[in-house]
Amino acid sequence: MVTQKTINRQAGLSIKDQVSSLLGRMTLDEKIGQMTQVDQRAVEPSDVTRFSLGSALSGGGSNPSPNNPRNWAEMVSRLQEAALNTRLGIPLVYGVDAVHGHSNVVGATIFPHNIGLGATRDPDLVERVARATALEMSATGVYWDFAPCVAVPQDLRWGRTYEGFSQDPDLVADLGSAYVRGLQNTSEFGSPGTVLACPKHFLGDGGTTWGTTQHADWLFDNEQAADYRYKIDQGDVQLSETQLRNIHLTPYIAAINAGARSIMVSFSSWNGVKSHANHHLLTGVLKSELGFTGFLVSDWGAIDQLDADYYQCVVTSINAGLDMIMVPFEYQRFISNLQDALENGDVSPDRIDDAVRRILTVKFELELFKRKIADEPSLNIVGSENHRSLAREAVRKSLVLLKNDQNLIPLDKNIARIIIAGSAADSIGLQCGGWTIEWQGGRGNITSGTSLLDSIYQTVSTETSVHFDEFGNFSQGIQAEVGIVCLHEIPYAEGVGDRADLSLTSDDIDLIQRVGTRCQQLVVIIFSGRPLVITNQLPLAEAWVAAWLPGTEAQGITDVIFGDYPPQGKLPYNWPRSGFQPNHGLERVGTGDIAPLFPFGYGLR
Repeated sequence: MVTQKTINRQAGLSIKDQVSSLLGRMTLDEKIGQMTQVDQRAVEPSDVTRFSLGSALSGGGSNPSPNNPRNWAEMVSRLQEAALNTRLGIPLVYGVDAVHGHSNVVGATIFPHNIGLGATRDPDLVERVARATALEMSATGVYWDFAPCVAVPQDLRWGRTYEGFSQDPDLVADLGSAYVRGLQNTSEFGSPGTVLACPKHFLGDGGTTWGTTQHADWLFDNEQAADYRYKIDQGDVQLSETQLRNIHLTPYIAAINAGARSIMVSFSSWNGVKSHANHHLLTGVLKSELGFTGFLVSDWGAIDQLDADYYQCVVTSINAGLDMIMVPFEYQRFISNLQDALENGDVSPDRIDDAVRRILTVKFELELFKRKIADEPSLNIVGSENHRSLAREAVRKSLVLLKNDQNLIPLDKNIARIIIAGSAADSIGLQCGGWTIEWQGGRGNITSGTSLLDSIYQTVSTETSVHFDEFGNFSQGIQAEVGIVCLHEIPYAEGVGDRADLSLTSDDIDLIQRVGTRCQQLVVIIFSGRPLVITNQLPLAEAWVAAWLPGTEAQGITDVIFGDYPPQGKLPYNWPRSGFQPNHGLERVGTGDIAPLFPFGYGLR
């Protein structure tokens, strides 16, 4: 028997030689197992051993109960121990969508979503945020982050806009590559506290056309089909290859140059061909032309959309260039179909060996054969004060001051009375948005942190009278020098957030007007995953602040609005003046389209 210790004693060999030696010992079933990724909810540790599974993951909301860092570490450890009990002792790599901190874990530091980091224009900050995320992940034994998202969103109606750093491919490339370096600690990749980055979603996920999303009929019953809400997420990119490359390929070239060793493929299509079936893009462009030697992983159950015949889904995706399949539940079906495809000659042994060689190479580079959870930083690092301080820095650098009549901001900490309204002012969930604890996020204090309301209490003078009412229904006679209204989008993730109309709701407008009658001057703070249409409401308040989805540390907001730090964020997207044009729709300056209300790069100082 070849044990883990036997493999480790070959440390004098190069990684290439170690992989070749190990690959030569593997059975076909063990190779297929390495290509299989399963959600932890669907697998027992004994099955990890039985099928020699190569990877496990927690999809959004796939958390231990109770949800805390220690239970995360124990959950991952049980599956890892099962992997090491296989004949060859090949460790699995555990993955999560830690897209703004280790955000599935109650108590972790939640950083601003990428749209906020894009507003900072600060690669060094982004690298430090990713580094802190990696430390909190690795403390729980999670060594693979399905991040960064290096989409280049071209339509703000897309529900994943906040996962993109910017509409500008060069800015996305700069910040995305910084994020890769931070996660992987590139010069010491595989050392304790490093995790594997996974830029996503290849290719063009941010360039799909509104109304082109089509669900796979065979995956939905009539009731589900009638409720299908996706309108642009997972849709079709209708661009020439030159346009596709110029806008959407640039960040991947930068990420690969920064050392990215895994890449996730997109649900979307390009001119009618699903990315998971696109041999030209996956094998021709990414692996051959760009020389990417890491491995490709599918998105969540994405190959199921390729054909009503699941066998064809497996054959098409593997032959297109996928190396690991995020099943994520019916893994035995995937394994048996890939076995049949090999037996039938529809997938070649060489293609399987290429996929497994890539996976094993990255596992050796990541030092998974040597790393143990006990070797990682203490669980005390999860949600540590240093990381929360970093998140606070990221928040204050991400704020974009859109309007500041009469130099209202900075506010006076010694103000006599201030009134505050809006449910988001006292809700950690609403200020974090989607991909926080649960896939779609949530309301209320879903994890530890500091709300905007708490931050204001901690900032103003003890002599200041602070009044908060969610709906702005203050007692008769309450009048204040300054009012603050905190608006929000309802938390969402992916296509659930596809939204045709980005206007403020009637309730939002009523709240602004109601509070405005009770104060001399008004500040509006917006928690949102994208710019919203505020053109007609702009005159209703002296100051407007885009706070994006700032995460758990709202003190970064009060740092700016009360003058401890100057505002410095710049818009990573054009801020629309009105509705959108039919083809994508970001309003551009000087192209004949409607000029934006505030252009890309705008931000008052």
